[in-house]
Amino acid sequence: MNANDLATQHCQPRKGKEHALDTAQVAGLLRQLRGWQLRDDGMAIVKDFKFADFHHTLGFINAVGFMANHEDHHPDLEAGYSHCQVLWSTHDAGGLSLNDFICAARVEALLAR
Repeated sequence: MNANDLATQHCQPRKGKEHALDTAQVAGLLRQLRGWQLRDDGMAIVKDFKFADFHHTLGFINAVGFMANHEDHHPDLEAGYSHCQVLWSTHDAGGLSLNDFICAARVEALLAR
């Protein structure tokens, strides 16, 4: 499954440990998403996006927020004047689920437009 395949999928409710991805699944999916990294504790994926100014950063945040609401899967965001760090995790699964990779791929697709 590549990033384009992931970006065409939609999030599903994934409650419970049975939806948490194992180490090999995470590694395979992470290889499809350029620049995304596994957080040190292995419980989230993260990427810092750079922009020319706050106007562009805020536009990105709004686009990610719109997509996240549509998918009913919400990231943690940390922003500054010219950057926004996006962190995906599935708290209900106790780690990473397919939803996190779907949404990360959708963020990449937003920027490719």
